[in-house]
Amino acid sequence: MGNYNFEAPIVDLLREIDELSVYSDRPETKDKIDKLKDKLARFRKEIYARLSPWEITMVARHPQRPYTLDYIQRIFTDFMEMHGDRKFGDDPAIVGGMAYFEGQPLMVIGHQKGRDSKQRIYRNFGMPNPEGYRKALRLMKFAEKFKHPVLTLIDTPGAYPGLGAEERGQSEAIALNLREMSRLKVPTVAVVIGEGGSGGALALGVTDRVLMMQYSIYSVISPEGCASILYRDAAKAEDAAQNLHLTSADLMNLGMIDEIIPEPLGGAHGDWEASAGLLKQAIQRNFAAVNNLHWNDRNHARYEKFRKMGFFQE
Repeated sequence: MGNYNFEAPIVDLLREIDELSVYSDRPETKDKIDKLKDKLARFRKEIYARLSPWEITMVARHPQRPYTLDYIQRIFTDFMEMHGDRKFGDDPAIVGGMAYFEGQPLMVIGHQKGRDSKQRIYRNFGMPNPEGYRKALRLMKFAEKFKHPVLTLIDTPGAYPGLGAEERGQSEAIALNLREMSRLKVPTVAVVIGEGGSGGALALGVTDRVLMMQYSIYSVISPEGCASILYRDAAKAEDAAQNLHLTSADLMNLGMIDEIIPEPLGGAHGDWEASAGLLKQAIQRNFAAVNNLHWNDRNHARYEKFRKMGFFQE
C-alpha cells in the first residue's frame, strides 16, 4: 500500500489479518479473520466512494498500480515488442509491439514507468523523449499498413521537458502524432490507466474511443505544476487538483471521454488480475463499436469528436 492517510484504516486491518493468519487453523481465529475481511471490504467501499480529486491523483500514481507491461502480460498473447524510431534511438518510456487480442492481431502501445529506482531511471519515470513519440507513430503506421487496430495505454506525468528533448524536437514530435493519429484508417482506442499528463498523454490519445480507468486522472497539467503557476506555491496542489476537473467522473461529465472503466474495490493496485479483466472487457466492447465502420466514416466521427470538445463563449 502507499503511505496515504486515507488508506491508514485499510493498512491497519490488512496488518491485523496477516498477523492472525498464522493461527488460521483455529476456529475462533478463522471467525475473527472473516469478520475483519468483511470490515475491510466495508472500509474500502466507504473510503473509495468519497475520495477527493487530490486523493484520486495519489491513487493514480500509486507505486503498486499496474503499468502497461503488466496489462499486456495479462490481456494479450504473443506480444512482440518493437524498438526504435529509426531516426535517433529507442525510448524505454514508451513500449509497443504486435500482440493478439482474442485471437486477432493488433498494435498495443503505452507509457511505461518503473517499480524500483533503477527501473524508474531507465524508464525516465514514464516521461517520453521525442524518439518515444516517433517510435509510437512508426508502430501506428506499421499497424495501418497491415490493417490492424491500434490500442494505446496512457500513463505519464507528461513529456520529458529536458534540454535534449527540446533540441530533438519534442513539441514537433507531439504535434505530428496528434495530426497523424487523427488520420489513421484503422480502429483506435486509448485508455488512461494512471496519469494522463498534458501533451505527453494526448500524443497517444487522439483515437476513436477514449476511456479512463475509474481512479485515473487526465489533465492539461499536473496539480503541482498548476499550483506553481497559478498560486506560486506547489504546496497548493490539492487546491489545484480540485479546480482542474481531472478525475474520470469530471471528464465524463464534460464529454471529454467515452467510458469509465470500473476498478476493483480499493483500486487497481489491490487486484491486478481483476483490473486486467475489467480492462479487457472494455477494450473488447469499444473495438466492437468501431470495427465495422468504413474508415472514412470512422475518421469523420473521430474528427467531429475532438472538434466539439469545449466551446467558445463571448
